[in-house]
Amino acid sequence: MKYAMSALTTSCLMAFGSHAFATEAPKNIIYMIGDGMGPAFTTAYRYYSDNPNTKVVEPTIFDQILVGMAHTYPDDDTYVTDSAAGATALSTATKTYNGAIAVDTHKKSLKTMLQVAKEKGMRTGLVSTSQINHATPASFAAHNESRRNYDEIADDYFDVKIEGKLPVDLMLGGGVQYFKRSDRDLVKEFGKAGYQYTSDWNKLNQIEQLPALGLFADKAFPHAIDENPNRLEKMTFKSLDLISKNNDKGFFIMLEGSQIDWCGHANDIACAMKEMHDFAKSIELAKAYVDQNPDTLLVVTADHSTGGLTLGANGKYTWLPDEVKKVNSSVMTITKSLLEANDLKTAWSQHSTLELSKDDLVSLSKAKKDGGEVLYKAINKVINTATYTGWTTSGHTAIDVQVFAYGKGYEQFIGSQNNTQIAEKLINFIEQ
Repeated sequence: MKYAMSALTTSCLMAFGSHAFATEAPKNIIYMIGDGMGPAFTTAYRYYSDNPNTKVVEPTIFDQILVGMAHTYPDDDTYVTDSAAGATALSTATKTYNGAIAVDTHKKSLKTMLQVAKEKGMRTGLVSTSQINHATPASFAAHNESRRNYDEIADDYFDVKIEGKLPVDLMLGGGVQYFKRSDRDLVKEFGKAGYQYTSDWNKLNQIEQLPALGLFADKAFPHAIDENPNRLEKMTFKSLDLISKNNDKGFFIMLEGSQIDWCGHANDIACAMKEMHDFAKSIELAKAYVDQNPDTLLVVTADHSTGGLTLGANGKYTWLPDEVKKVNSSVMTITKSLLEANDLKTAWSQHSTLELSKDDLVSLSKAKKDGGEVLYKAINKVINTATYTGWTTSGHTAIDVQVFAYGKGYEQFIGSQNNTQIAEKLINFIEQ
């Protein structure tokens, strides 16, 4: 892409530039990323959360702290970013190619804001409902030419030190298989470095001090709709308590609602709304922390939007969130159940109270004979048709995403901006 900048634009930027970071820096920064969470997802969540007994649709936490929009394009001519390039932009203030983990288009390492925070003596944390070495968290603490090099990325969490120190004081998420391997046992190495470690979710609250590493799944957590629906909320509460305790120098923490994106890829609306709920409750906790600690800044955004979600489909001017609520399992879980069932209607009732028509049952029965992939699509069609939910893709889209901010310095994020500008402002705060 080529850009022409007028003399007037240049002079305006110079005039405003000296005031862009005039706000006194916050002591603490809470950075929350809803992976794949485009505007349609926050809108859907508002209607999904609405109290049917009131005439007005109640605002959500997203409405309360909305301040702007961000452009998500990567450093190429596709306009559609992936999570790695998106997270790299959000962590380093630099555009790069899809698949890159905190490296530029020449595959040279880029310093991340977490690494800057560590240099400044701040405590640092990464929390995710995916594996902790997945694209978004990885782009804050590792450097790799490909997001798919999971073992190498996990190694970086130990090997890429900041002034001789391990970069991340607190890590909570999934990914045991990448940290305990036949060729290297990173869990043991972190233990020798003084990290408290647990892989038992029931022992999350037994983590009492930093540094700490909690890996609670072999890869990622199950979807919130299937199991442990408030796992991010619980990790948010625990991580904010741990990272702020007896802390004079402040902290930087990134918390990711990872699986909003995964449900979007699956075109699974019920799954997406449960992930949104967990993320929203986590943001509410973060906002409450800011209220109690006004020297803290909370910034929430997305790396991109996923699925091309529409509320209303098939030419009908309606969307039915109450019907969405009748689905109690992910489409993947329902598919596995129906594949094993002799009685489709009974099996369906174990996962959803949506009424199946005779045509639906015929369609599902026929799809089952053609295998899991065909059955999966048939189940999705039943749910999306019943709820008037539309999807345009199983991939990402290039639309702008929302920016939410609250607390000290929030006004810096008002308006339309590039995703790299979010990172630029946060890095400037950290460096002050």
